[in-house]
Amino acid sequence: MCLHDAASDAFVRIVVTGGAGFIGSHVVDLLVVEGHDVIVVDALLPKAHAERPPYLNERATYVEADLRDRDALEEAVAGADAVSHQASLVGLGESWLDVTDYVAHNDLGTASLLGCLHASGFSGRLVLASSMVVYGEGRYRCEADGLVRPAPRSEADLDDGRFEPLCPRCGHTLIAEAVREDLPVDPRNVYAATKLHQEHLCELFGRATSSSVAWLRYHNVYGPRMPRDTPYAGVASIFRSALERGEAPQVFEDGRQLRDFVHVEDVARANLAALAAPHARGAFNISTGRPRSVHDMAGALSAVFQATSPPDVTGRWRLGDVRHVFGSPTKAERELDWRAAMDFDAGMRDFATQPLRAASS
Repeated sequence: MCLHDAASDAFVRIVVTGGAGFIGSHVVDLLVVEGHDVIVVDALLPKAHAERPPYLNERATYVEADLRDRDALEEAVAGADAVSHQASLVGLGESWLDVTDYVAHNDLGTASLLGCLHASGFSGRLVLASSMVVYGEGRYRCEADGLVRPAPRSEADLDDGRFEPLCPRCGHTLIAEAVREDLPVDPRNVYAATKLHQEHLCELFGRATSSSVAWLRYHNVYGPRMPRDTPYAGVASIFRSALERGEAPQVFEDGRQLRDFVHVEDVARANLAALAAPHARGAFNISTGRPRSVHDMAGALSAVFQATSPPDVTGRWRLGDVRHVFGSPTKAERELDWRAAMDFDAGMRDFATQPLRAASS
């Protein structure tokens, strides 16, 4: 799917924020292959990068700057035809004290970007990297009461190993279903709240300008270039690092939490599909539609490493985690003509041997 300017048959100028990171760098690579003029804006934060990554595409232009640096950002976005906004501080972090960093980088950074775009007269396509975390818990059905919204899980229930959400009306165990984009949002940690605010800011920007805006709600992305061994790393990276040390993956709760694991190459293709479809607006689940449990993923990686011990199901929990959330990709298939191609087992075999990215803290 090419993003050529149909009127001039020229390649377009695309700004990718966070383009040195895990997902952003894969987006950059695909855009460069298509021949676009790619400008990457990335702060190269020590929390994400121990050094300048060796995989940076030499055919892109890199601007090392924080999105809150208006002078550097205004110059970088000048003349942009489209923007892929990937920059974000991700994960649950270490404690509530991370709230300032999350709001500063995710919310204020996005506001700064949108302000600079507006000042430049931007009217092109804007695609935001959002996350399934905005849903909070996923979609649940009670056999007696139909679709219901469970309350946040209590510390007492989690301590006692009661991990499954219960019907708020009758108290029965609920059945998890795939979330659709029209599910009411309910962020249940700081990171999720900042991602939802990014969506709101970008949607308002689209209303205030002639820009076309879409936000992609990534489900559990894994693959090469993931950060390793930081509070901001994904669970796949954490499990793999443990296996490389000869340790069993530490699985929280009972390991039966359902997620949708989608390979980064598929996610990068989804971004190009969204950039090339300005008529497609609003939220899109970027997911496979084939949920697996966290224990399934730990087991698949353990098999690749030929681990002698099974994953360690610890029963530990984090209050900001949710039980089940997995997505329906139907809207993305219909409006973006995108489908995930990577098989789960093949993707885990690939991920087990690909390089990860070190961070300094």
